[in-house]
Amino acid sequence: MHKFRFLLVLAVLLVDGCGGGGDKGKFSEEELAGMPFAQREGLPGPSGGFVLAVGGETITTEEIITEQLLEYFGPIAQRSSLEQFKEQAGPQLEQIVLANVSDTLLRQRAKRQAGDNIDERLEKIVDREVRKFVARFGNDYAKAEEALKARGMDWKDFRKHQGKMILSQSYIASQLPEQTAVTYGELVDSYNEMKEQVFVRPAEITFRLIDIEVSKLEAGDANPSRLEQAKELANELVREIDSGRDFGELARRYSHGHRASFGGLWKPVQPESLAEPYDVLAREAERMEVGEAAGPIDAGGHIFIMKLEEKTAKTFEPFEEVQKEVEATIHIERRKKALDELNRKLVQKAVASEPERFVDYCLEEIYRISNR
Repeated sequence: MHKFRFLLVLAVLLVDGCGGGGDKGKFSEEELAGMPFAQREGLPGPSGGFVLAVGGETITTEEIITEQLLEYFGPIAQRSSLEQFKEQAGPQLEQIVLANVSDTLLRQRAKRQAGDNIDERLEKIVDREVRKFVARFGNDYAKAEEALKARGMDWKDFRKHQGKMILSQSYIASQLPEQTAVTYGELVDSYNEMKEQVFVRPAEITFRLIDIEVSKLEAGDANPSRLEQAKELANELVREIDSGRDFGELARRYSHGHRASFGGLWKPVQPESLAEPYDVLAREAERMEVGEAAGPIDAGGHIFIMKLEEKTAKTFEPFEEVQKEVEATIHIERRKKALDELNRKLVQKAVASEPERFVDYCLEEIYRISNR
């Protein structure tokens, strides 16, 4: 079985519903829309329900087949035969069931570890969580209740969910290793791995630009082409700049660019962010010194004259300034590795419960309900 993280699956189900992401399956929306409605006669009928036993507890079909799940799988079921639907939805539903099994096993371990009177202590903690939730709505109980309804929950569901999460989190925390010191070598290695993505200070250039757009020039009586006019104008402007004329003044008068009214001055940009036709300016800036002007530059429909105002090379934040951040990242990665190992063990237990028949029954129920 492919590795998966049951906590992530649960988060998607509890917060966003089943439509929040995941594999889209074998059929596109266009293919589904084009399928004829399947024969609706002889569908499997209700059989009194089915449960999955997990360590003395049971998971019912009602816990799996939620409104969100029906909203997600319903359209697929309505345009598929039962076998097509099982093939399409089966892998996703299996992961949802295994996530519930893993969650149940996790809570069972947590309760065993917590010992006697855990239910009474848990109720008090849940009471505090309820008060904190209501406080978020100005202590207006009715508004808080409306917010729960919008999530498809009532107070009983909310308390049950909070109890599950508190138990799970307490057990997970107890299973994670204590933080140990990070060596200097680990810090340096992690910094070198991270710096290109996290600690980079990109190169930047600031420049003024006279942008002569060829298509915006009018053809003269002597019938020279617009391109020839653009080149003649650009050459004349370069001579004036070389003689000491103010670049910004010329840009305001002759440039067609969007920054003409600012004397052609662009805000600082990262060279690699310049799109065509302005990407040629990034290459030109590499060869220029601050204060220099370059041009005319033919850029396919544009003639550019550029003056470099500022230029900074790509650098990295010094190790000494980000050492604490690197150390925190190492601790996070260690905890993630420990969580992955805990999840792996729980998944093995979940698989050992052999939920295939339960998954198959849930698929048939979803198909039947969606096609009533």
